[in-house]
Amino acid sequence: MPEDHRKEYLSRIHKAQDYIEAHLAERLRLDDVAKAACFSPFHFHRVFSAITGETLHQFISRLRLERAAGWLYLPGRRSITDIALDAGFSSSATFARAFAQAYGMSASEFRKKCKTLGKEGKAANGDGDYGGDLAITPLSRRPAMNNVTPKPPLSMEVRDLPAKHLAYLRHVGPYAGQPDLFERLWGQLCQWAGPRGLIHAPGSENLCVYHDDPDITAQENLRISLGLTVPADTPTSPPVNLLEIPAGRYAVATYKLDPADYGAAWQYLMGEWLPSSGYQTDDRPCYECFLNDPHQDPEGKHHVELRVAVKPL
Repeated sequence: MPEDHRKEYLSRIHKAQDYIEAHLAERLRLDDVAKAACFSPFHFHRVFSAITGETLHQFISRLRLERAAGWLYLPGRRSITDIALDAGFSSSATFARAFAQAYGMSASEFRKKCKTLGKEGKAANGDGDYGGDLAITPLSRRPAMNNVTPKPPLSMEVRDLPAKHLAYLRHVGPYAGQPDLFERLWGQLCQWAGPRGLIHAPGSENLCVYHDDPDITAQENLRISLGLTVPADTPTSPPVNLLEIPAGRYAVATYKLDPADYGAAWQYLMGEWLPSSGYQTDDRPCYECFLNDPHQDPEGKHHVELRVAVKPL
């Protein structure tokens, strides 16, 4: 397949995935998903599977199960039935069968093991294996981290942020410890945005959105979207797509970091601040907002805000 054609197909598949993620708790119709990707419903199943390696049903079910698994670890008293329905399953029985098949245990057993590990303070290995010691930490929707010492921020606050429209490039697969990957994506994005006068437009922000929890999602399926905010009516062309980040309340931690310190920063925000804050995460993705060009910083520091969507416990 010619490279330009492949970029077009990938761009459309990413639009379909964005639509699915935004409507995950709803009844998803094939016609609507295919329409979001500008594909014929008749051929969409085959195209989606060929490009992603998952059938449409497998992708939707996996995202719903991963969302439910993240909620099962969060503090609070939400019933498993409520979690199942909020994640998009038609009934608790359907959820129970899917969960047991995916994780080899019931949702209640999973929750119990999560609580035990949370008390013991074990760290995740991030390899997506839920057998044995249950490779998951009490953290949801944030970049992977190893057993690191939490790093407090320069400032910490909760803000109500407006909706944002992100012109983005997407990476699917592992990303931790790969600064060259981020440099390459930024370079590609700047080649697209520069001639359009979008790089330093007033009010524009440079963001990296994390769609999946690396302690729940297999490394090869992790998705990040690196981009800059633009007006809602900005036209895009493959491989650049447009994504809406919903408005709402966000916990915002401000840092000046060395590249190796991101894990420690997220560890503090999600592992120390959040459990004592009176908030919990919701189903909007977390993201980073980059406030400077580290190449221009005298110490090479990354001035960045870590933003996590939250709601009251």
